[in-house]
Amino acid sequence: MADNTSENSSPHFNRVILKLSGESLSRPGERGISMEEVVAICRQVKQAWELGCQIGLVVGGGNILRGAQFKTTNGQMIEEATAHYMGMLATVINALSLQEGLESVGCDTRVMSAIRMDGVCEPFIRRRAISHMEKRRIVVLAAGTGSPFVTTDTAATQRALELGADIVLKATRVDGVYSEDPEKNPHAVLYPELDYDSVIKQNLRVMDGTAITQCREHSVPVLVFNFKKEGNIVKAVSGEQVGTRIGPKKS
Repeated sequence: MADNTSENSSPHFNRVILKLSGESLSRPGERGISMEEVVAICRQVKQAWELGCQIGLVVGGGNILRGAQFKTTNGQMIEEATAHYMGMLATVINALSLQEGLESVGCDTRVMSAIRMDGVCEPFIRRRAISHMEKRRIVVLAAGTGSPFVTTDTAATQRALELGADIVLKATRVDGVYSEDPEKNPHAVLYPELDYDSVIKQNLRVMDGTAITQCREHSVPVLVFNFKKEGNIVKAVSGEQVGTRIGPKKS
């Protein structure tokens, strides 16, 4: 296989987990999948991949469904665990769209699911996923962890630990972590750097508490950045200052 690594650049991080929300695959304010949005993301991912970075993608499913939408005022609802499994299946749909988008721009890709569905993708096996990455394949990790009551944020940190990733890159539609919602308060402050404890104590909601705690326990850094700005994924894997970096407290 040809080496796509740039001769003039190299990634700051050798292996990363890039966390994408399901909403990133749809047009703003809409649901479903927009292949225009998917391919735009995939072009950015390809640029990072061409630097030589090994990439695992974890994608959510909120553009298709969320478990909370099944709750009703009269108390009738689908069992919460069932709703979570439905959400996991939604992430597989999104993963397949990412595979198509990545391959359309020239990236060798594999989809691996935590829930077996051999007709459409491979089961997640840690050693096989690492082997794919080492062979310069982008691995799209679907179905969360395969268990209910766990978010895809936690799935991203779990996979980062299992696969020996250097960092978790959380792609968002805002420039990083703010003191308040910047869409509601134009004076909200953007933090260039935070430690895990500050995120938890201030309830900044950048990731769910389990994911941040897991990163803290294993000293896995997290970078929250705006993927909608062209070139930011490459900047992130190159170690450039972009977004908000979350890590251990500096002594």
